[in-house]
Amino acid sequence: MRRLIAPVALAATLVGVTAPPAHAGKSTDIALGLASFAVFNQVVSPFLNHRAEAAYPRREVVYRTVVTQPAVIYETPVVVYAPPAPPAPYPTVVQYPHGRYELRWEGQQYVWVWIPAPPPPPPAP
Repeated sequence: MRRLIAPVALAATLVGVTAPPAHAGKSTDIALGLASFAVFNQVVSPFLNHRAEAAYPRREVVYRTVVTQPAVIYETPVVVYAPPAPPAPYPTVVQYPHGRYELRWEGQQYVWVWIPAPPPPPPAP
């Protein structure tokens, strides 16, 4: 056995020393290198002794997906009532000779609205 190991080790050392360094210049070179390494592993791996796999047998793990439907909840819509406009604590109309301001409730607030007075009639002929 020693006579077989020594020449193989010597040949491997000589090949390792004399082999030119690899240059991966392009992405295709890298892809070819990885593919050849994968093929090498496929060819050589059956001849290797896999003690680690024997010590730790593979276990099959099965995941079952459980899908639950959410519960259907029926709710009555919430009804929101807006309170009516509160009465104004002060006068709501301010008179001027050319019009008036009126205080009105619009939406959520009071608003002063200008209402011009109608123009006077034309003078008599």
